[in-house]
This record gives sequence, C-alpha cells and structure tokens, in this order.
Amino acid sequence: MAKTKKHERKRILFIYTGGTIGMRQDPKTGALKPVDFNTITEHVQELKRLDCQFGFHAFPVPIDSSNVSPDLWDVLARTIEKNYTSYDGFVILHGTDTMAYTASALSFMFEGLSKPIIITGSQLPLGKLRTDARRNIVSAAEIAVSKTVVPEVCIYFNNQLFRGNRSEKHTSSKFDAFQSLNFPPLAEAGVDIEFNTDHMLSVSRKKFTVHYGFDTNVALIKIYPGIHTDVIDTTLRTRGLKAVVIETFGSGNAPTHPEFLRVLKSAIDRGVILVNVSQCSGGSVDQGKYQTSYHLQKIGVISGKDMTTEAAITKLMFLLAHEKSSTMLNKKYQQSLRGELTDI
Repeated sequence: MAKTKKHERKRILFIYTGGTIGMRQDPKTGALKPVDFNTITEHVQELKRLDCQFGFHAFPVPIDSSNVSPDLWDVLARTIEKNYTSYDGFVILHGTDTMAYTASALSFMFEGLSKPIIITGSQLPLGKLRTDARRNIVSAAEIAVSKTVVPEVCIYFNNQLFRGNRSEKHTSSKFDAFQSLNFPPLAEAGVDIEFNTDHMLSVSRKKFTVHYGFDTNVALIKIYPGIHTDVIDTTLRTRGLKAVVIETFGSGNAPTHPEFLRVLKSAIDRGVILVNVSQCSGGSVDQGKYQTSYHLQKIGVISGKDMTTEAAITKLMFLLAHEKSSTMLNKKYQQSLRGELTDI
C-alpha cells in the first residue's frame, strides 16, 4: 500500500518592530511594557487554531514608528530575504504612524514577490480590554497562509486588506485607521474573507530580488493660500537637495504668481526634481486640466498622478538611489512599478 503524503503545514514568520500593538499592561505596576513575541500564541490563543507553524523575530529594542527611517526598511527587507524560502507568508507588526511609509518603501524594494507580506498594528495595546490588536493579528495571519495568495506588500487593518503603497493613515482615534481611496481593498474580512483577486498583482515568475538603499535628499512642501515664495525658495536651495514632492490643491493646482513659478523653474534648472501630488486623499493630479496646473506642466514639474504622498516620497527616495539617469528616473517615476499608481 502506498504511503499517504504527509500534510505539510504552512509557515508564517512574525516580525515585531515595535508600536502600540506589542504593548501590554504589567499587572503589578499598571505600566505598559512590550510583549514577549516568542510567546505570542499565549497572548493570542486564537492563532493556535490556524493549521500552521510560526516563527518569530523581534527587534532587540522596539522602535516607535515615529522613529522609523530607511535603515529600518533595510533591516526588515534583510530579515525577509534571509527567511524568504523558509516561510509561506510574513506578518510585520508595526506602529501605525509611519506604517504607510514602510509599506510603500518595502513594495519598491521587493521585485519578483510571490508571497504575502502583511503589515498590521493596532490602535489599542494588545493588553487592553477592547483592543483591536488580537483581531488584526489573527486575520493578517489567516490571510498570509490562505489558499488565495496575495503576492504583495499589504496593510491589514479593521477588516480590510489594502495594497500597502495605496494606503494612508487617516484617523488616530478610530479603529478604521487606514484608507485607500484610489484603489479598492484586496480583501475584506466579514463572516468570510472575500478576496478581490481582479485587483491583485500577479504572482511573479521572476526571481525574488531585494533592492537595498534609499536616497533621503528629498523634501515635502505643502502649498497653502498665502505661502511665501521665500519659504519655498529656501527649501529648494537646501544643500544637497535632489527632489521635492509638492502637495498642491485639487487635481494638481497651484498659484500662478510669476515669482512662485520663477522659484520652481529656477530649482528645475539647477537639477532639482519636482513632483506634483494632490493634497486630496482621493482623485488624481491632471496637469494641464486647469490653467493653475498648466504652468507647472510647462516648466517641467512631474505629475505624481494618483499616488499617495507616502508612495510619492518613498518612490523618489528609491529611484534616486537606483537610477543614475534623470531621464530614466523621470520616466520610471510616472510608470507603475508595484501598482502604486494608475497608468493613464
């Protein structure tokens, strides 16, 4: 009689960076302290019901997400690259404040991704009575080992799975902290988990490759009524500055004052790359639609189309580090690399 093939359980690697999700109350002092994530199944016993094996990797010192930097992104990417062949999915536990930046940055770093990398967190610590941490952890883990493979860097929060580089944090006081107005959820967890496979990236046949490095010589300027051109000019003349994301009004509109445009044109002539993204969470930059954006297009400002600010900034950092030709950088910036923008 032939032997029955042994059932192989799927494997998830949890990576804890820090943040609210990993805190619990000390029963003696009442103070919040980090959870020992090597015993996560004791704190979140629902995980034991998943038919899978768990691995754990915690940063030696938990990092508040406000202190996240590109160095952390490199560390995360190395951890995943080192364990990529040993696990079927990865769940990163991360603070919410810069989660969308991390998700966007990792998406650009990973080429040929064929496994889910799901970033999640919580609004309340794991040890709180009404915490959302437990639900987010369990659902993220379940999606990570689902038969429906999501080969992307994602954010899972409050019953919804978003493409990471399409997400933004929009509230600090409610459980639905994240939104993705320009792209539909990849999955929604109700009674069942419903996957939106039509909008997922395809499982890549390319070899999994990690591209390390970011160039942080970038800046962000938000346009507002009455902004002084001297403020803009001072920023644009920052020593070593290579690129700037400008948050404009509506569909990419900005003042048409000659001095404002002269300052921008002068920066472009000096080789500074200027990118136009909208301050609105939904919608897209359409340079030339109105006279107030036509002038930006005319002087050489690049359209960021419907990218989030987080994706726009991290994509600039990434391309500046990996593209030596400004012409190629400009071309790639306006193309979708990892589903971060809608090709129009």
